[in-house]
Order: sequence, then structure tokens, then C-alpha cells
Amino acid sequence: MNISKLLFISTPLALAISAVLNPALAAVNIQCPGDSNDGIVDAVPAPGANYDPKVKCKHLAAGDGFITMADSTVTTPNEMYILGFSDLTGVPQNKAASHGLLAATSTAPTIELNEGDKFYLSLTNVGMLKRPDLFDPHSVHFHGFPNAASVFDGEPEASATIGMGSTFTYFYDIKEPGTYMYHCHVEASEHMQMGMLGNLYVHPAQDGTAKTDAANNVSYDKFAYNDTDGSTGYDVEYPIQIGSFDSTFHAEHIAVQPLPFADMKDDYAVINGRGYPDTYSDIPPAVPSEVDALHNTNADLTDDIATTQPLSSKITATQGQRVLLRISNLNVTRNYTLAAMGLPMKVVGRDARILRAMDKNNPLETLPQNGGTDLYYETNSVTLGSGETADVLIDTAGVAPGTYYLYTTNLNYLSNGPDDFGGMMTEIVIS
Repeated sequence: MNISKLLFISTPLALAISAVLNPALAAVNIQCPGDSNDGIVDAVPAPGANYDPKVKCKHLAAGDGFITMADSTVTTPNEMYILGFSDLTGVPQNKAASHGLLAATSTAPTIELNEGDKFYLSLTNVGMLKRPDLFDPHSVHFHGFPNAASVFDGEPEASATIGMGSTFTYFYDIKEPGTYMYHCHVEASEHMQMGMLGNLYVHPAQDGTAKTDAANNVSYDKFAYNDTDGSTGYDVEYPIQIGSFDSTFHAEHIAVQPLPFADMKDDYAVINGRGYPDTYSDIPPAVPSEVDALHNTNADLTDDIATTQPLSSKITATQGQRVLLRISNLNVTRNYTLAAMGLPMKVVGRDARILRAMDKNNPLETLPQNGGTDLYYETNSVTLGSGETADVLIDTAGVAPGTYYLYTTNLNYLSNGPDDFGGMMTEIVIS
């Protein structure tokens, strides 16, 4: 009998086999100061405990799974095999391994932090249920993070990686606001192509303090950066991660065939893990059949999965509001250009840094946000290479209510595989 089919007989059997191969699987051990066992700081502290209110924790699983593509294919080829992360935060440690099996999402769970946070990120490698022949380690690379200790960087030559059945907790002292991203850095061209990518952004310490942007005489209390003058203020924000998949590469992966790295050519373009029109839909794509069979109809599990593509990229605003788009690109094969049809875009940050020059009259150690010349610029499109981010403001003052489009000008990527009118596009609805 094929091992991959054997593993689906029951979750306990799958875990038993994995535990024999890797005894550490039964001992998931997350670290989170102020938490007893599930990655959430306890609401009622233990007697005598001194909890730091800045502590934030998250628990992720690294494994495999499936997503549902937006083309018109009615058979299983529109269910693409992926590697990815899933959110185990709040799941008791003794149930984490089973909950993380075949639960990978695209994009990965969003990580949203505040400047000054002490962030503990635990990663459990639950293995790849559909590829039991592989024992790949995984890691988390906080892309662009400025002060990570090397052991927490995720780059395998110089830092820790997590073997199957093991858990490792990363620690980050969050110092710099901005738009980042995260991904697995082990065998990066393969694991990133397969979907181990996620949104990550940090709110500035300035948040919560009202400042008036003199350019339009509007007051804000949420900001992209510590700008001191309200110029990066906004009303609503949206993470927008662009990318694409090579369906042949994914098909060869689950077929246990040699992987065509040199011939990698993406044919499914996505925003936040979905192709248009799923990008803007409030109803998420259907749960892939094998994920549904394991998690939603298996009596041994009580962790129903509603979708493996949880993040809509529909952008909504009321006329007069200012929208912040936190755009990132983690694609391994292409650069992409995003344009907003009929809407002006102001770029105020790139690669988690405010676009502001150092003032020549300030000491060299003075940070740009404390003085200097704004280098913001207005445009109708933004081009990002792999590993780049942009903070883009769209001001809807004076904009007629209606539906606008955010889409790639790489027109051949406005498709879902063989189907036109899809791909890397979403809707901006101004009411």
C-alpha cells in the first residue's frame, strides 16, 4: 500500500508512525512568558508572577497542505499542493501536532506587531503528510528585521532550523516599524515557491497620538512610521502580498518527481494567496478535498478548517479616508508592478524604512524620522522585486464613490492558469 494513503487511514495512526520515526513529535514545547500551554498569555497571571505587558506570542506549524485555485477546472487539478505555515496559537501543546497536519495556508498567518513588543514565535515542524519520504527542516526568516541575533535569523548556514517533530522558539525585540514579511529560509527557492510566505508588519510607537497632517489639514492617530508630522497617517490599512506559483513545479512535487528548478515558470498569479475574483470575495475559496476529509469529517479531530486561503484582499474605504497598503513581494521568479486604476498612490516607505533623507544640519546619529527632507513620491504604479516592500497611501478625498482596481501591469499575469480575467487583481471599493 502507498505510504501516503496509509497515513490517511486515521490521524492517530499517522501520528503514531511519525512518533516512531521522530519521538520528539509527542513533546511540542512552546515558550511564551506568562502562558501555561497554548501560546496565549494567560488572562489571569499566576500568583506572584511579574508579566511584561509588551510580550506577544504566536505558535505556527510548518507542514504541507492544499489550496483551491480560481480557475474553472472542475476536477482536482485546481487544488494545488503547497508547503506552508498554519496558526496553532491557542491550541494546547498536546494537540498541536495533529492540528498542524495538512493545514498549511496561503498566505501564511499574518503577524501584526507594535514597536516595543517582545515577540516570541514558536515554530513546530509537523512534517509533510503527503511527502512522508521527506524530512525537511524548516525555519522562519523575519525578512528585513534589523537586529535579530544570528541564531534567530532562520538562514540555515548560520542559525537554527527545526527538524521534523521539533519546536523552536524565536525571540525578537521589536525596534523598527514598517512593512516586512516572513518565509522559510531552508531550501528557500523550493520552500518559498511552494508557499511558505507570510505578511508581517510593525506599527510605530507614534500610534495613538493624534497628529495633523499639514498638507491636507486632517488629523490621524494611526501611522505607517514615526514621522513626527502626521504625513504617514491613515484611516484603514491592508496587507497586500503579491506572488505567483508554477503549477508544474507543485504537481511534480506531490508526484515525487525531480523538481524542475531551472524551468520554473509561474502561471498562477495571486494576491494574499488567491487569484481574482477570489481576491475580493468575502466568501473564501472552498476547502480542498483532502484537507476537508482529514480535518472536517475526521472524528478524531475537532478543528474544522473553513479555508486554507483565509486572507481576502478586498480594500474598502469611505470617501475621504486615507488607505495604507502594505505591499510586499516574496516571489522567487519575477518582479511585479501593481497599479491602481484611477487612484493616486503616494509611496512613503520602502523596505521598512520611511522615505526621508537625513538633514545635513543634524548629527549623523539623528534618525531620518526626526528631521530631514521627505522623499515621498506620487505615482500610479509600484514595482517590487523579490524581498521588497512598499508602504503606499491612497487618499480618497475627492474621489468618486465606486469600484476601482488594483492589478498587475504584467498583463499576462491577469489569468488563473488557462483562464483569462483573473490572477493578480483585486477591487478597491469606495463608499
